[in-house]
Amino acid sequence: MLFLFITAAVVFRVAMLVVSMRNERALRKDGAVEYGERNSRWLALAHIAFYVAASIEGIARAASFDPITIMGLVLYVFGVGMLLVVSHLLGRLWTVKLMIARNHVLVKHPLFRWVRHPNYYLNILPELVGFALVQHAYFTLVVGLAIYAVPLAIRIFQEEKAMREHFPGY
Repeated sequence: MLFLFITAAVVFRVAMLVVSMRNERALRKDGAVEYGERNSRWLALAHIAFYVAASIEGIARAASFDPITIMGLVLYVFGVGMLLVVSHLLGRLWTVKLMIARNHVLVKHPLFRWVRHPNYYLNILPELVGFALVQHAYFTLVVGLAIYAVPLAIRIFQEEKAMREHFPGY
């Protein structure tokens, strides 16, 4: 069951990466500008490292199916669901990179007013915490999340700066 979960999670992430790359190509073709290129690479590396570390830890622990697994699965599914919602709301503007399109229109859906950066707080954090809990990967959860928080905080800062520069009153 654990291998099935890991495989499904990786397949989902790869599928979303394909969507991101398609959107990125179209945005670049239309003159979009990328911000925080170097940090995007660190963030991607941190995401991959978190998945790998949690999977290794979970397999080594031979994680059992228990209430913690269920709680992790609920968090993970919530995070995945929020990624689908956010990517749908942003449409062609959604990528894993920080890009501002030439004709970028600020998305004003209530979700973005209620939660600043829902892709990070409602997708990535629940996804990672859930992924680790399903596998009882507590070391990865504590250490990996602390490490992940560094490029994520930098990304949020960079995104705030880019949005304020391009959208007065943001």
